[in-house]
Amino acid sequence: MKIFKFITTKIFLRKAILGIGLVLLLFMSNYVTFTVARSIISVAQGYEETKDINQKDTYIANLDPNSQINTISEDEIQAVYDYINVNFKYAFYTDGFIESVPKIDDTKILFGYMNEEYYNLYKFQLSQGKDLYFDYQFDDEIPVLVGEGLSKTYPVGSKIKIEKSIIGQPITLKVQGILKKNAYHSNYYALNSKIYYNFSILVPINKEFINRANMDLKLNGLMDLIVIKSTRDETIHLSNFIKNNLGLKFNFFSQEENYDYFNNYYIQSLKIMIIITLILLIVMTCLSLWNALVSVRLMLKDFTINLLVGLSYSKLRQIFYSYFGLLSFINVIIIFIITAFSRYGYWLRKETNIATYGLFGLIEMDWLGLLCVVILNIIIVIIISENMLRKIKKVPISLGVLQ
Repeated sequence: MKIFKFITTKIFLRKAILGIGLVLLLFMSNYVTFTVARSIISVAQGYEETKDINQKDTYIANLDPNSQINTISEDEIQAVYDYINVNFKYAFYTDGFIESVPKIDDTKILFGYMNEEYYNLYKFQLSQGKDLYFDYQFDDEIPVLVGEGLSKTYPVGSKIKIEKSIIGQPITLKVQGILKKNAYHSNYYALNSKIYYNFSILVPINKEFINRANMDLKLNGLMDLIVIKSTRDETIHLSNFIKNNLGLKFNFFSQEENYDYFNNYYIQSLKIMIIITLILLIVMTCLSLWNALVSVRLMLKDFTINLLVGLSYSKLRQIFYSYFGLLSFINVIIIFIITAFSRYGYWLRKETNIATYGLFGLIEMDWLGLLCVVILNIIIVIIISENMLRKIKKVPISLGVLQ
């Protein structure tokens, strides 16, 4: 322990500014690595989720950024849906609608609406219950899926009475199934962006439901409308029809084109973050080596005496590994705490669209990100420790004996 204290205080912490600087550099490189790793994992999940819509004859609507939404009448938007119903097979999905739900007063419950084509495309995974059906009658109960966060209040078979629904009349929902914990939906154009369904209710809709729905549902449904088994020319005609009726320009892109759009800015951002990480690691390594060599030369007499009375190079290696291993461990714990508090903060702020469940609050991508940080730290510890030892061995110890 005395030797460890000597090496730590006389080499690593001889200059407090350098010691603090190394800790900060290590933390920054770890945190950037953690962020990049989680982002890559999230992107991979987005690719996996959207692979079924990445088909040759499938196109996704996207509102042109230069379009401005003006006054639109019910008849105008209904004419658009009448045209779509006659000429296209399409997948409809929209979410983000907040409804008042009995027994739950302090949490925002998000409603998502989807037709059968969308449901078949995405194949939602359930932890309990059965798949949805779409041939219901409005006077009967409408089957729904609820997120994990609502499963205790509304288990399979329970009923939810909605007095003011999106179709302008009271409806009764019956829980048909419970979504798998942390089920999510990725953005088509930003695959690393997600909303989670833990506090959502997914409602199956059919053409009659859309016809009865209010303006918000119909307009939002157009934003990400998926046209199936169509052609580029047909989507151009649809875009012109919507523009003539609503004054809004919609572009229709294949998911492959959405991938290209995403990659254009994401890959560049990823490269910048990786370059920053590499620069931090190089600076940290060089600074550690320089600090060690300067400290050894300044304390050469004391260092030589320790070598003569029992300090071996193998023990010195152990000390280096222990010191940098301890710093790495502390950094990993700090990142863990920051991430856990961030996840917990979503619950405190009632941000139900991103609230998740996980061990100690962390979800799968967080743990995988931490694993990447641990692997990086192991590499850093090996590189710095071995290089420091190699450099120190080149210092002529005989000079210390003569002194």
